[in-house]
Amino acid sequence: MPLIDKKQKRYYRHKRVRSKIKGTAERPRLCIYRSLSHIYGQLIDDDKGVTLVAFSTLSAPMKTISGTKTEKAREVGKGIAEMALQKGIKQVVFDRGGNRYHGRVKALAEGAREGGLEF
Repeated sequence: MPLIDKKQKRYYRHKRVRSKIKGTAERPRLCIYRSLSHIYGQLIDDDKGVTLVAFSTLSAPMKTISGTKTEKAREVGKGIAEMALQKGIKQVVFDRGGNRYHGRVKALAEGAREGGLEF
């Protein structure tokens, strides 16, 4: 039996999570992507197939912030929440992207909650 690598396992977990959640205009999906160096977050309306808000560690406001990757992830969560509240979005569905809910993913979620998003 061939070994399945980490990327494939994450992909299968992500497919399983995505089969159960869906974003709408009233309650978009907060989708997380975590690379080795950066973390990205988007609010997506799956009905229309559009991205409503996007924020990451590569965004312009994040250039001045220093700290660990976990601290930056918390700031990304706060940035997403701030942009979402400006667009009138208060509730979201959390999509962890097949990643385990700990570390940077958890920090981003907590930052978004601190910023005012509900999920």
